Amino acid sequence: MAKITRALISVSDKTGIIEFSRELAGYGVEILSTGGTAKLLREAGLNVMDVSEFTGFPEMLDGRVKTLHPKVHGGLLGMRSNPEHVARMKEHGIENIDMVVVNLYPFEATVAKENCRLEDAIENIDIGGPTMLRSAAKNYPDVTVLVDCADYAQVLEEMKTSGGKVSAGTNFGLAVKVFQHTAAYDGAISNYLGARLGDGVADYPDTYTIQVKKAQDLRYGENPQQTAAFYIEKDVTEPCVSNAVQLQGKELSFNNIIDLDAAIETVKEFEKSAAVIIKHTNPCGVALADSPLSAYLKARECDPVSAFGGIVGFNRTVDADTAKELTSTFLEAVIAPGYNDEALSIFTAKKNIRVMQVPLLSEYRAGGYDLKKVTGGLLVQGRDLGMVRAIDCKVVSDRTPTASEYEALDFAWRVCKHVKSNAIVFTSRDQTVGIGAGQMSRVDSSRIAVQKSLLPIAGTVLASDAFFPFRDGVDAAAEAGVTAIIQPGGSVRDEEVIKAANEHGIAMLFTGMRHFRH
Repeated sequence: MAKITRALISVSDKTGIIEFSRELAGYGVEILSTGGTAKLLREAGLNVMDVSEFTGFPEMLDGRVKTLHPKVHGGLLGMRSNPEHVARMKEHGIENIDMVVVNLYPFEATVAKENCRLEDAIENIDIGGPTMLRSAAKNYPDVTVLVDCADYAQVLEEMKTSGGKVSAGTNFGLAVKVFQHTAAYDGAISNYLGARLGDGVADYPDTYTIQVKKAQDLRYGENPQQTAAFYIEKDVTEPCVSNAVQLQGKELSFNNIIDLDAAIETVKEFEKSAAVIIKHTNPCGVALADSPLSAYLKARECDPVSAFGGIVGFNRTVDADTAKELTSTFLEAVIAPGYNDEALSIFTAKKNIRVMQVPLLSEYRAGGYDLKKVTGGLLVQGRDLGMVRAIDCKVVSDRTPTASEYEALDFAWRVCKHVKSNAIVFTSRDQTVGIGAGQMSRVDSSRIAVQKSLLPIAGTVLASDAFFPFRDGVDAAAEAGVTAIIQPGGSVRDEEVIKAANEHGIAMLFTGMRHFRH
């Protein structure tokens, strides 16, 4: 571990760089720099040598060529423990560079701007920065490399305790971070340019590169014989399981995370106070009410047997009364945008229940891709963010829904979106009454929903995630007492299905949109 004597500093994000450089100067470190960074440091009263002076070669081509020089990369890549390297460096007047502090042109921020031109994107592709970072990271036993200003404090603390040195272990961790960072940077460039190979901009680039960060190792996967870890995307900006914080409880399992995702995504559909109980990724009860407690009790009424050991989600802050009810039965986890202090105190009596909190964001724009893995490949699609209001749907039956039926149909359609196909959902205006999920036949889903229901089906409405291929589904719904149906439409037998609805006096809406969930 050698003492740092020379550092090359060139940053786009200048957060903390003056303070960091002052500390380096205090250890007698010579500072090399370029462009705006050099100007900033000089204005702060620091002695700085221009890289062009160090190399004896001027910056050129509008600053595109300034650090791409043997004296820079030789100073970074030369192995201090290799006599031949040392001799060749001396022969050519190449001096050691012991530290590189570089962050890159803001490519991602640039292309995220509205109306970003291709020329702007190209100009913000950093060449010298990644090259220096990779050179320094490759030679991590001899060179400290920083790409993240969050690491400045750690390095300075280590230099303080070691007389201006940084350990090989710390250098290795920083080097790994560099390669992760440059991989993500190159991936962003590849994705952006790869979507522009032909005319216009493609929804999906020619190749698709993603980078996710490990949030935690998991005890096992879906089953104990499978290993697993939880990875999250960077810069998640909406309330979701990926940026939830665990406040208490046992370690999350693979299946917990999937069910927590299903829970929070379901309640995000509603403006009113909502509660959902998830079991094996499917809702077994969803309800709206004036309070989280009332919503939870109504959701549980739908299927209290399946609710045992379930995951509960809310879109409102959980209070003490709700916490008392939640802890009165066995649950795996609860997820909500907040909990009051008394509620958190009540949860501590049930140490194993996982209490998760998502950020409370009143406004956000959901987006991104939905990824599904298959053996040897990856399916990439846009997230299913589509939703139509019942009042805007096409009435195809003789009878138009009543105002109460419209409200119920709207609720049912939002719930149905989160039930695995084939999905059939019976609801009142604010409570699920029967849910049939994941069956190979739509009519079987209808029958299961009726069989499992503990609440009266008569007078409810029905939502189907896809069209009815035959009239038998409508006949079964009528037999159960359904008064209105919402479904996508689009079957070759639509007329037959509509005829069945009219025969039974059922109001029927076509959404023109389906919500398959495999």
